[in-house]
Amino acid sequence: MPTVLWFRRDLRLRDLPALVDAAQGDGQVLACYVLDPRLHRSSGPRRLQYLHDALRDLRDQLGGRLLVTRGRPEERIPAVARLVGATAVHVSEDFTPFGRRRDEAVREALGDVALEASGSPYLVSPGRIAKGDGSPYKVFSPYFTAWRRHGWRAPAQSGEETAGWIDPADVTGAGDLEADIPDNGVALDIPSGERAALQQWRAFVADDLDGYADTRNRPDLDVTSRMSAHLKFGAIHPRTMVGDLGRGDGAQAYLRELAFRDFYAAVLYEWPHSVWWNWNTGFDAIRVDEGTVAEERFDAWKRGRTGFPIVDAGMRQLAEIGWMHNRLRMIVASFLVKDLHLPWQWGARWFLDQLVDGDMANNQHGWQWTAGCGTDAAPFFRVFNPSTQGAKFDPDGTYVRRWVPELREVADVHSLGADRPEGYPAPIVDHAGERAEALRRYAEIS
Repeated sequence: MPTVLWFRRDLRLRDLPALVDAAQGDGQVLACYVLDPRLHRSSGPRRLQYLHDALRDLRDQLGGRLLVTRGRPEERIPAVARLVGATAVHVSEDFTPFGRRRDEAVREALGDVALEASGSPYLVSPGRIAKGDGSPYKVFSPYFTAWRRHGWRAPAQSGEETAGWIDPADVTGAGDLEADIPDNGVALDIPSGERAALQQWRAFVADDLDGYADTRNRPDLDVTSRMSAHLKFGAIHPRTMVGDLGRGDGAQAYLRELAFRDFYAAVLYEWPHSVWWNWNTGFDAIRVDEGTVAEERFDAWKRGRTGFPIVDAGMRQLAEIGWMHNRLRMIVASFLVKDLHLPWQWGARWFLDQLVDGDMANNQHGWQWTAGCGTDAAPFFRVFNPSTQGAKFDPDGTYVRRWVPELREVADVHSLGADRPEGYPAPIVDHAGERAEALRRYAEIS
């Protein structure tokens, strides 16, 4: 009997448990994707471009046998299932608050047709690891220990040849549901989709993995994996990646980053309110700035016009290519929250609008880590000094000069004085003074 394979955050054919389950027996499989207007309204143009390009890659791998439709999934998925008389709809499980609500609505709308979830975007799915008393972990280090001890399954053996694919062109009525895959016309600096993800990963393993532990904090060196967008959309599964990780320092440092990804997904699963609210509610009372001056400073931060070179370089990189080195994400977040005293939610929302790899769990809890209001948070009194951070992680100023052309002729971009170019803004705040102010505000709620 035929089944439906509903793709979501798993835009690949390799290592896809839902595909294996959908293809069990001699049944045929109809592959589909639903362009949900709600997700399109909440996604930035670069994320949408990656999504649409990855869908085209998936469709090409399937020889065109991918039905793309537009609408609310609780309406479209039952309609697709009825077209082929499907006995079940197979998906990779989604653990986000939105995904869980969506899937429950689809499950109810399907009636007697089962919505079968198998696999997930993670090495260890949310809810699988708990403390001895059954409660979820709130601190990463013990979670990481338990995570490694728990382990994960081997990659699922799947590919284009796993299923007998139903061609939508042969299904009566499919044309009435079919929608074109949009093209936002946004130029991305990395190619999208499964084949690009596999190629990028192999290149990183060959060239940069061994030195990752030593170089991962250096934005001036082009040595990061750039796998975050591929992981966000499931163009590759982390199981595929860990098979290439050995015991070296670089490999183990990278494995730890994959564990952080799982940890933040688990935190969001256990505390869904933390997607936009402080996980640590004690920070609900902290004073933040508002009004015209706050809005002007926020705008300067977004445009990379704060007068702090390392902050401006990061924000301009974000604006130009929709990606920013992780060290810079921490630096610019600290500056927004602790130098400008603005809500972390403002920065998180801007990141989601700009980033090609914007992921709710990683983004929101990364911001809360810096703001000090999340699980396993950096202490609020840890305030990044932009000049010190720049000098330490971009020692020759290579990164700053790449993204802030006004400073390309300046000898020391991290200690601007009389050599500050006329076209480059003066600092919009005094870091030392604002650090002291941040600590005063923290003391008020401590």
